[in-house]
Amino acid sequence: MTLATLLTGGSFFEGPRWHQGHWWVSDFYRGTVSQVSTSGEETVVLEVPTQPSGSGRLPDGSLVVVSMTDQRLLRWDGSELATYAALAPYCGGLLNDLVVDAAGHVFVGDFGFDLMGGGTPGPASLKRVDPDGSITVVAEDLLFPNGMVITDDGSTLLVGETFGNRYTAFGLAVDGSLSNRRVWAEFGPVPTGGTLDELLGQLVVAPDGCTGDAEGHVWVADAVGGRAVRVAPGGAVVEEVRAPDGLGVYACALGGDDGRTLLLCCAPDFLEHNRRPVREAVLLTTEVTVPHAGRP
Repeated sequence: MTLATLLTGGSFFEGPRWHQGHWWVSDFYRGTVSQVSTSGEETVVLEVPTQPSGSGRLPDGSLVVVSMTDQRLLRWDGSELATYAALAPYCGGLLNDLVVDAAGHVFVGDFGFDLMGGGTPGPASLKRVDPDGSITVVAEDLLFPNGMVITDDGSTLLVGETFGNRYTAFGLAVDGSLSNRRVWAEFGPVPTGGTLDELLGQLVVAPDGCTGDAEGHVWVADAVGGRAVRVAPGGAVVEEVRAPDGLGVYACALGGDDGRTLLLCCAPDFLEHNRRPVREAVLLTTEVTVPHAGRP
């Protein structure tokens, strides 16, 4: 596949989404949420100095975005940015990625431990924020829950576990309740060990940001492999897009007018002390055959 450069000059791009003819993307260390045209023109829409990440759209069209370091969800209605949910009491680490279902339930995970500070890796929970503002822990013992996909029929929530070598699936009901927890894709044994380095060395695919397609597959940013892979149910890798030498891939999204443009968020690594002072992150695109489906 041929890769084209859409945008340069980021610190660490994450949470890419396609919405109404534009890409939307967060940049951790610039503290921005931007709209990016298909020709690569960036417009900063929001400033979130507490580190923005995943985002989604509520049924009324407003944007909800993760504020990582203070563990809040923010809501932007087009003019005002306000706290939508305060999740610190439910988190063991930085708040991370999210997905919103058709009824407006927001599912969001956290790191589970102090990743950048050298903390001991541990499990994390998945939280659901309902339209009335109530917060419920809907799943526990997830190994770094990260990017998520809701299937096109709305019946299944897929959660990537970065340090679990897997995707976990849940049945998703209209009221936002989850059931029938199971492994949807398994890339290798569950890693063991008490340090980040030990875990990283055992990862076959480290699911990060992801996006679903119309054949029920998931394009996955492999945070340790320098690539995005298209994964079939069960875990078989059926396609692969490799980043240029020296870059990792940390999130991806399908979009474009026909849903067949795959956007990759790339940077040399994911370490805050390396990424914060420089502007080496890039957005790359390529074309795929099967279009986007599902959420986000």
